[in-house]
Formats: sequence, C-alpha cells, structure tokens
Amino acid sequence: MNEQPTIYTERVDDVPLLLAHMQRLGLPTILDAHFPTHGGHQGLSLGWLVTVWLGHVLSRADHRLNRVRPWADQITTTLNAVLPQPLRPTDLTDDRLADVLFALSDTPRWAACEGALNQHILRVYDLTPTTVRVDGTTASGYWEVTEDGLFQFGHSKDHRPDLPQVKVMLATLDPLGMPVAVDVLSGQRTDDRLYLPIIERVRASLGRTGLLYVGDSKLGALAIRVQLQHAGDHYLCPLGRVQLPVAALDALIAQALASASLTTISRPDADGQPILDAAGQPVVSAEAWETSADLTSEIDGQPVTWTERRIVVRSPAWQAAQRHALERRLTEAEAEVADLLVSRRGKVRPTTPDEAAAAVARILDRHDVAGLLDVTVQAEAQTRRVRAYRGQPARDETTYTLSLTTARVEAAITAAEARLGWRVYVTNQPAEACSLTQVVLAYRDQYLVEHPIGRLKGAPLSLSPVYLSRDEHVTGLVRLLTIAVRVLSLLEYGIRQSLAQEPQAEPLKGLYAGQPSRGTRRPTAERVLEAFDNLTLTVVTLPTQVIRHLTPLSSLQQRLLALAGLEVSCYTRLVEHLSEPPREISER
Repeated sequence: MNEQPTIYTERVDDVPLLLAHMQRLGLPTILDAHFPTHGGHQGLSLGWLVTVWLGHVLSRADHRLNRVRPWADQITTTLNAVLPQPLRPTDLTDDRLADVLFALSDTPRWAACEGALNQHILRVYDLTPTTVRVDGTTASGYWEVTEDGLFQFGHSKDHRPDLPQVKVMLATLDPLGMPVAVDVLSGQRTDDRLYLPIIERVRASLGRTGLLYVGDSKLGALAIRVQLQHAGDHYLCPLGRVQLPVAALDALIAQALASASLTTISRPDADGQPILDAAGQPVVSAEAWETSADLTSEIDGQPVTWTERRIVVRSPAWQAAQRHALERRLTEAEAEVADLLVSRRGKVRPTTPDEAAAAVARILDRHDVAGLLDVTVQAEAQTRRVRAYRGQPARDETTYTLSLTTARVEAAITAAEARLGWRVYVTNQPAEACSLTQVVLAYRDQYLVEHPIGRLKGAPLSLSPVYLSRDEHVTGLVRLLTIAVRVLSLLEYGIRQSLAQEPQAEPLKGLYAGQPSRGTRRPTAERVLEAFDNLTLTVVTLPTQVIRHLTPLSSLQQRLLALAGLEVSCYTRLVEHLSEPPREISER
C-alpha cells in the first residue's frame, strides 16, 4: 500500500531574523551565565526560553504566557533549526514561563546580567556612551492593593488615577534609545527620589563616569545635581518652579532680553540637514542666552562647590502655543463670569456680594488668570421689613441686585505673555565639551527616551494590560520587555548605521504599504519586521524523504538582512535542517 504524503506549513515570518539577531547579542549565553538552572532541570535553559519567548512577543505582539506554547507548536521545525536541543512538550508552558519571570525578578542577579549585556552590546556595536536619558512612566491595572505591595495608587501618567499602578524608571543610551537600566517600583513613589538609584546602577553597569544625564525638571533637584557633580558626572535638565521661582525666572528673562545677544538655533532634520521655511531660510526653533551661577551644597557634611551654566531659552513654537492657551483661558473665564448670575433651573447663584466675589475668585483660579481679569462686583441693596411669624420676631431683610463688570488687565496680560515660551536649562558640563547650541539641541532630543517608553507601553510590546497579579511576576515581565526594547533598538540602529555608511546607495523602498516607491534611510524596527510577513516553510513528508520549501526572500528582505549584519542562512538553513525523522513528522 502506498502511503499518502503529509504536507504541513509554518508561518516563519520574522522569527528566524529575530532569533539570529538575539543570538548575535549574546542573549541566551549571558542569561544562562547569570540565571543558571538547577541540576534536575530538563529542557531548554532559561536563556533559550527567554529568547524564544521574546521571538513570540516581538513577532505576535502578545506577552501572555498561555499563548506561547500554541504558537511554538505551529513553528516547531523553525524553532528546532535554531535551538540547541529539540523543543520538549514541557517547554514554554505557562508555568515554566512563570518560573522565568520569577527568576528575572531576582534583583542582584538581574543587575549583574544587565551589566554584562550592556558591556557585550557596547563591544559588538563599538559604542562609546556619552549621554544617558532618564525618565519614568506608569502602568495601571485592576490589581489588589496591599500595604507593602507593588501595586499602589499614585499620580498616573496613564490618566487613570482610579487604578493601582506600578512605576517604571528607564535609563536609555543615546543615540540608540536603548535601555541600559530599568527599575520597577511601587506606584505611589514620586520620580524625584528615583533618579539617583537608577543613575548609580547605570554608572555601575556601564563601568564609567563622566556621562551626561538628561532628564526633566525632577532631575533638577539640588540634592541630585550635587550628587552628580560630586561623582564626576554631568547633568542637563530644565528648572521647575521649585528650583527657580517666578521672580528669579523673570529676572533671567529680563537679562536675556536686555543682552541683545540671543543666539538663534535651528534644529536639523533626521538626516542632519537644516529645516527650511517657505522662503528657503532655516526655521528658528529656539533663541537662547547663557549665564552662570556659583553653587554650593553639602554631601555628608562636606561642601561641594561648582559653577553651573544656565541657558535661558525661548521657543517660538511653544510661545505661540502658550499664547493661544492663555487666550483660551481668558475667554473661558470671561464666559463663566458672564454666566455666573444667569438664572437657570437647578443652578445655584450667588445672592450676596461676598458670595459673588468668592465665586469669581474660584473661576479665576481655576483658569489660572488671577490678576489678568479685573472683575467688579456691583450690588444694589434693598431692605424690607419681614413681619413676625411662628415665633420668629420681626426683622429687616436685605436683598441684593448683583451685576458683574469684567475687563482685561492689558498690562498684566502683556507681562504674562512676555514670560511665555521661556525655560531655563542648567548643566555642569563645560562649554568646551558642549556649546550653548548643543545644550539646547540635546535637551530637545529628550523624545529619544519617550520612544522606548512608547514601545514598552504600546505596540508591539503592550505592557498594559498586565494579566499577572504577583509582584515578582510583574517585575520579571517588565524586565523581560525591556530586553525586547533592546532587541528592537539595536536592530533599528544597526540598519540605520549601515545605511549611513552607504550615502550613495539607494534608500530602502517597499517598507510603506501602498507607497512602493517611497524611500527611507531611517526605517523603524517595526517596519523592518513587517517586511518579513508571509514567509512560509512547507514540509512534504514522503515515505523515503522529506522535502522542504521556503518562500524565496525578496531583494528587499535580503538587503535588510545584510544591513542588519545577519546572514541569509538564518532562513535558508530551515530547508537544510532536519528537525525530526520522517516517521515522527508524518504522525503530526
């Protein structure tokens, strides 16, 4: 009797690329060195479990534990072509993956692993770190709040103050936007106390000082700045109202305007070329003026003195946006004041001058226009005699006819508009190492840390929602996903650097759906992975042989692999590798 051939297919897509890229990063080896399995462990090591799991997360945009094993069953041949041993039924089950998360939650082991991974990446990509950006975010969920638990109520950056949250502090390396350190903390903590711990971990992980740390105004606390100065590091951040009161800011703005020597700054585009307006002139993105201040603070009772550069910056775009917002607040406040005395069903109106004045003050405070609008309360009193009734004595009752007159205080509005669009950046990095223009542009590139945070919380990693409830598992998941951010950042950086080294080569075309002729020299990792969709491995099992066929790689796909520093063999080996004998394959 002739046996019928067995045919099955696997959607390999971007999985071989991802696995090869993660092997190049040394991910399985480094993880195994810092998270060894016990002697009785059977199956894949933790390093390979993480590598395969990340392949699923990045390929399918899903970090749920119970979705990994079914996915692996559909591409077993593809995975076995890479894995050091065949995939076992007990590998990649949700309980095994939960053990992986528990292991990653071990902070001392994770810190050592993170440092080793950073050092390996610096060597592979020949990177010399100079700038680290630090920022925090939150992830909310329907968790149970316990007294000492990770899930707590706090200031939500997701605009969900009604949900418990965890806080994630992320330090990323310029210009990659690659995480070099992550801290997972309880959700009620404030950011300003979280900067120094993660900076200390970056310093230990990268093994060097003298780096420039860039952050928001919470980095500007004097206690943080003096610590960075004392450690031999540099900082760059704007000063908030706490560190720089309004009067001090006004004085600096007045000095900047009186100097008549504002430096005009034009921001280049992604390719380093100036951005031009309709007249062909560079677009002014900022005007800046620099001064300095001598500071003294203490560490462990010892004085630390240094000179701090203060760059007073005006952004025309931000100024226009703030002016528009001020006009909107004034208009809304005027409308609310005009409506205050209007009679309407269910509406409570003030009946006395004091009530009207208090209501007006609340409106002005709510719209932050106190002192910019002059509201006059006019009252006409009328007194009538009320006769005695049911034990109440006769009395005189005064009622008021109220009216409101509103006028804008033009001098105050002009003064307020003069302060719009200004910020003060501070740094202890000398001008020889970073000019005024470079300082301004360096802070303007703070979006570089927002990008990895966006990847962590959005597609394809989608940290929220989190389908886990144990503190250790959530901590491990966040750390796992930051490894995924590393994978994406380095894939993107490698391809962009390769394209930059080929200025005469044609830009990449075919990455944009519906725009086949659109080219780019700065592709995102997400678009690169999308370019490998619909690659299929077909396996035909005959009585005496196994025939494999892989969808041929397009010229774009082959070029992307070359730009990423990967060999085409990461795909072609799928048709050369025999993962199972014919009999076992036919039983599938």
